[in-house]
Amino acid sequence: MENLGKKILVVDDDVSILRLVRESLTALLRCEVETTPDPEYAFELALRKQYDLFLFDFSMPSIDGALLYSLLSKVHEIVAPGRKFPPLILMSGHASHKKAQDLLRQPGVRGLLAKPFTIERLVDKVSELGRS
Repeated sequence: MENLGKKILVVDDDVSILRLVRESLTALLRCEVETTPDPEYAFELALRKQYDLFLFDFSMPSIDGALLYSLLSKVHEIVAPGRKFPPLILMSGHASHKKAQDLLRQPGVRGLLAKPFTIERLVDKVSELGRS
């Protein structure tokens, strides 16, 4: 069992996915995981706390994961200019969607987890980023 010790913020409007991701990453990688189904609250958390990685759902009702990441990156440059901005893994039930594929070319976006994903795939993706 790895011990990445990373601080991760997970945002998804599906609370069952939040629970699965939190329990898996906490138990298998010893990560500190905060979750919320509310992108606006996630925005506040990300400005107040320091994270090593973001996992955002691609499509949510109010603000999608791409827009949330974009807004955070712009505000981060102003609020914490010397601090490293966390990379993003997008989770999506629409992984083949053109917008999702375009996002993978954005700086900081390090991967896409197509839903439904296995716990093994989730752990592999987070571990891969944790070592880089």
